[in-house]
Amino acid sequence: MQQAVVKRRLMSLDALRGFDMFWILGGEAIFAALVTLTGWKGWLWFDGQMQHSEWNGFTFYDLIFPLFIFLSGVALGLSPKRLDQEPFIKRKPIYQHALKRLFLLIILGIIYNHGWGSGIPMQWDEIRYASVLGRIGLAWFFAAMIVWHCSLRWQLISTLMIVVGYALISLYFPVPEYGAGQLNAAQSVNAYIDQLLLPGISYQNRPLDPEGVLSTLPAIANALMGAIIGRLLTQSMSSEWHKVVLITGIGIILLLVGWLVDFNIPVNKALWSSSFIFVSVGWSCILLAIFYALVDLLNWHKLSFIFVVIGTNAIVIYLGTSLINWNYSASSIFGGLIAALPLSGQQLGAVISVLLVQWLLLFWLYRNKLFIKI
Repeated sequence: MQQAVVKRRLMSLDALRGFDMFWILGGEAIFAALVTLTGWKGWLWFDGQMQHSEWNGFTFYDLIFPLFIFLSGVALGLSPKRLDQEPFIKRKPIYQHALKRLFLLIILGIIYNHGWGSGIPMQWDEIRYASVLGRIGLAWFFAAMIVWHCSLRWQLISTLMIVVGYALISLYFPVPEYGAGQLNAAQSVNAYIDQLLLPGISYQNRPLDPEGVLSTLPAIANALMGAIIGRLLTQSMSSEWHKVVLITGIGIILLLVGWLVDFNIPVNKALWSSSFIFVSVGWSCILLAIFYALVDLLNWHKLSFIFVVIGTNAIVIYLGTSLINWNYSASSIFGGLIAALPLSGQQLGAVISVLLVQWLLLFWLYRNKLFIKI
């Protein structure tokens, strides 16, 4: 296929990123509030999808983090650079920017970990260094290095090597005292590597940090698969709808592979297991295909605008969930109105008010073209 030059940013990419962030900003509480409002127990299933799996398994909320990493990879694939044949003087500023972005995300992740008034401890060994933002930065950085220096063939090979290599480590690395193939929180190779290499404390002082050292490796595969799909979107085809069908088909195949692998390596977000990579990327592909069809092909711009506003400043508002008490702000503005609602509707009113306050701030940034990029 002949590669076409992408001259515009895909609105579907911002819309899907905003859809992803919507649930973190407070959208996940909507269904519990609907249970209170309507009394319909069917909402409990949707509310269950807004919780992480206790251990093995997969819920919609488990998809939010890997989807964001996948989308960062898609952005890489939409404008692929090949730096390996460029003189170093031209590559240097790109490398510098990539390193700056990486370290900034790691630092912001540490700040996020200690938000809500606790502050970063002055004792180095009491700081949690692993973070969601840190993993996003690391996955994007290493995926970018591969995309910038390797052909599509080697991107595919690198992805396969990561997925298979990580599976072999999970199954056959002999953990002292416990042996190989232990896929639980305390005895897994992930917990062993975290305790060996991860400085500071882990998440809630658990033996396994869900954003730990070893499980960051497979997250690179999510970003690389995103880059490959992003590159596919730049290709010339007889119809743009062929891309929708192709990406959807890829997503379905990956879902099938993931659940087949689940028989030997369970789908597990905390371990970021190899089967979890396939399942999370499968759903990411399907959602991207849906948003690409609705937003970029059918031009449902008005309906997607709510999410586009969120997606264009996603990192900023994510940090705000840790550094700003949105419940207090929303109550200060809408508290009287919420109190006037029937008791069964007050919980939903509170959720909507928090989302509205955050969205209005993002809308102000959007209208003033203040897009804070990292």
